[in-house]
Amino acid sequence: MEPHGRLILFTFLHGFLLLCMNTPLESATLPSCNTFGNETDRLALLDLKKRITQDPLHVMSSWNDSLHFCNWVGVTCNRCTKRVVILKLTAQKLAGSLPKSIGNLSRLTGIDLRNNSFAGEIPQEIGRLRSLRSLNLSRNSFGGKIPSNISHCAQLRVLRLVSNELIGSIPNQLSSLVNLYYVSADENKLTGAIPNWIGNFSYLHSLYLTQNNFRGSIPNELGRLTRLAEFSISLNNLFGIVPSSIYNISSITTFAVTGNQLHGELPPNVGISLPNLEIFNCGMNNFTGAIPASWSNSSRLRMLDCPENGLTGILPAENLGRLRSLVRINFSRNRLGSGKAGDLNFLSFLANCTGLEVLGLDHNHFGGELPRSIANLSTQLKYLYLGRNLIHGSIPEGIGNITSLAFLGMNNNYFSGSVPDAIGKLQKLQVLYLNFNNFSGPIPSSLGNLTSLIKLFIYVNRFEGSIPPSLGNCQSLLTLDVSNNRLTGTIPRELFGISSLSISLRISNNSLTGSLPSEVGDLVNLVELDVSGNKLSGEIPTTLGSCIMLERLYMQGNEFERTIPESLKGLRTLEVMDISRNNLSGEIPKFLEKLRFLKYLNLSYNDFEGELPKEGIFSNASGLSIIGNNRVCGGLPKLLLHACSIKKSNSSSHRLLAPKVIILAACAVACIIALSCFIVARSKVKKSRGGLVTSDSCKGWKSVSYLELVESTNGFSVDNLIGSGSFGSVYKGVLPSDGRAVAVKVLNLQQRGAFRSFIDECKALRSIRHRNLLKIITACSSIDNQGNDFKSLVFEFMANGNLDSWLHPRDDEQPQTQSKRLSLIQRLNIATDVASALDYLHHCCETTIVHCDLKPSNVLLGEDMVAHVGDFGLARFLLEASDNYSQSQTMSAGLRGSIGYIPPGIIPFFSLPNKFMTKPTY
Repeated sequence: MEPHGRLILFTFLHGFLLLCMNTPLESATLPSCNTFGNETDRLALLDLKKRITQDPLHVMSSWNDSLHFCNWVGVTCNRCTKRVVILKLTAQKLAGSLPKSIGNLSRLTGIDLRNNSFAGEIPQEIGRLRSLRSLNLSRNSFGGKIPSNISHCAQLRVLRLVSNELIGSIPNQLSSLVNLYYVSADENKLTGAIPNWIGNFSYLHSLYLTQNNFRGSIPNELGRLTRLAEFSISLNNLFGIVPSSIYNISSITTFAVTGNQLHGELPPNVGISLPNLEIFNCGMNNFTGAIPASWSNSSRLRMLDCPENGLTGILPAENLGRLRSLVRINFSRNRLGSGKAGDLNFLSFLANCTGLEVLGLDHNHFGGELPRSIANLSTQLKYLYLGRNLIHGSIPEGIGNITSLAFLGMNNNYFSGSVPDAIGKLQKLQVLYLNFNNFSGPIPSSLGNLTSLIKLFIYVNRFEGSIPPSLGNCQSLLTLDVSNNRLTGTIPRELFGISSLSISLRISNNSLTGSLPSEVGDLVNLVELDVSGNKLSGEIPTTLGSCIMLERLYMQGNEFERTIPESLKGLRTLEVMDISRNNLSGEIPKFLEKLRFLKYLNLSYNDFEGELPKEGIFSNASGLSIIGNNRVCGGLPKLLLHACSIKKSNSSSHRLLAPKVIILAACAVACIIALSCFIVARSKVKKSRGGLVTSDSCKGWKSVSYLELVESTNGFSVDNLIGSGSFGSVYKGVLPSDGRAVAVKVLNLQQRGAFRSFIDECKALRSIRHRNLLKIITACSSIDNQGNDFKSLVFEFMANGNLDSWLHPRDDEQPQTQSKRLSLIQRLNIATDVASALDYLHHCCETTIVHCDLKPSNVLLGEDMVAHVGDFGLARFLLEASDNYSQSQTMSAGLRGSIGYIPPGIIPFFSLPNKFMTKPTY
């Protein structure tokens, strides 16, 4: 054997002997060296177990002394030292907190507790883990601040704190963690500025700070991160411009600054300086200028997302067409396009993007027609957004080639013509928006082929014909809206076989006829039903009560008749119900007051009768409308309904009285009235002489402010206007102080003589008080909200209006004329009341007052049909001691008034101009 070979063999044998000799020595010394360390780890783990408050998967059941702690679930030890090096309890549904003793696991290199429900603060003792390389606490509920002692973990490479409740700013102490490779703190409540010292992390590959409350500008120092690949700071409150140095980090693959307040233009050479770019998100900012054509150099670009900015010009589609890897292009809500023809010609170039799945161009200024080349777009395209542009013309037949479409939005444009039958080829379509266009012709029956359709909106167009029964095949529909078209015919029963309809069914404002099919009750999950504004007739189907999830029901503006079915009491979740402007009749059912979620009920303009219920929705005047039902009585005073009279017997014997008996009874009553009318009139006159009230009684009037009158009349709303005259208008209202119904006469002070009329009418009204004179409650002399003079008188409200409306009902009141027919007794009583009032004015006042404008419209009727004479705007005082015209205090400059009654006795007291003598007033 050669000397060289012997030397090698000797060296090998010597090393082997040393190894054999040292092994027992090492194994003998290990137990004594590591006993303390092992026990410390065991106790720290048991302390963590004590802090676990929820363990539905029983992960902690293995953490006991029957097993060595290195065999416990989630624990990994060093094979040689038996010290814990990794603690991994990912997605175990654990809840609890981290103990301070976590810092005793001094050999830990990795902690992974993501996707649990740990809470409390991250203990500062975690900074004692000097060997820690990875800390992942993402998707828990940790609160408080990021512990500054983490800065002692000098070997830390990965820090993941995503989706917790951390607050405060990023501690400056963390600037020492220069070995960090991956940092993510998305979805927290961190504040302050993004630290500029992050620019010193020369190994940093990924920086995710999305969805926090960071403020300020993006630090220029971040441009020094030459190895940065993933940069995401979206959804914060950052402002200013993006430093140009960041656009020059050629290693960037993900650039996301969405949802801030950044501005400026996108660099024209961005595609050249970021050649490795795969994802570019800058949406929801204030970027302006043109779309860079240089993006064509970013050959790996997959997602280009720039919605909700101020980008202008055209889309450089010829350049974008070279990006074969593009999956998503989104420029929604910008200012792209010119509104002219040819704006959409770029679509032909996008045919090269064979993997394109999303194309968002809605809410821009694109004009012209939709080119036929749209048929060549990727068959992988799933979402096409074209809504809210200026596109006109028809939809190309080739739209049917994009067979993967799940969403098609063409709403709010100027499309016209008919919708092609080819749209029925899009059998994967789930959402179709064609609303707010000028489409005409019939609704294509091929829509029935879209069995995956969830939403179908074709409202506000000019569709004609009937609703195709084939829509009943769309058994996945959640909402259907065909309202505001020109549809005719009946409602197909097949619609009500779509059991999936749960959000809304709207077929309002068309010209549909016939009845509402009884199958409507099959829509047991429907929340909103709107059939208003059609010509539907017949009864409200009783099956409607089966729609137990219904919250909003709109049936107004139809020809429904008969009564409200009792079955509707099953609509226990109903919040809004509008059945106004129909031909419904009968009594208003009391079950409506038991619908405790009902917030708005409109029963107006029907023919309901009887007493209005008082509980539930009927106790809320602002949520109830009952106008146009003149035979309804009672209710809240704010509703201004007349009081209910004593109910007549409903027995069949009274309803079947023979006509002869009725005639004889009427004759007997007439004879009694004829014999006693003189006696009644005389007694009324005698009573009126005792009805005098002194002027001192007005001292107790309660003052009212202008603002109170505004509130009581709903801002002097036209809806509250009762009538108007030469000097002003009268509004109905409810005083906020006591809820009393009143009539508010507002003087038009621009009219000559109105101010004098107000002063003198106050003088007259404060001096008189009689049961047959309109009672004044108070007066208001102030300024309005524009600083102008304001004068008004507040009278007691007369629920039954004026006599003129009873004697001469208008044509539009014909359906209610039967209820406004005065009996002979009522006419005599009214005449007696008026005579009693005039007798009081002429003979019982200290100073004689002549009304001068007595007519049926100035005779008001209270709830008990007692007559009250009102409107003293033209009345005059007559002084017995003087025959001088200037001494007679009047409320008019001469003899004025409406055509009506003037007492002959007034003539001798004045020297009248010739024009009054030659043209008598009757």
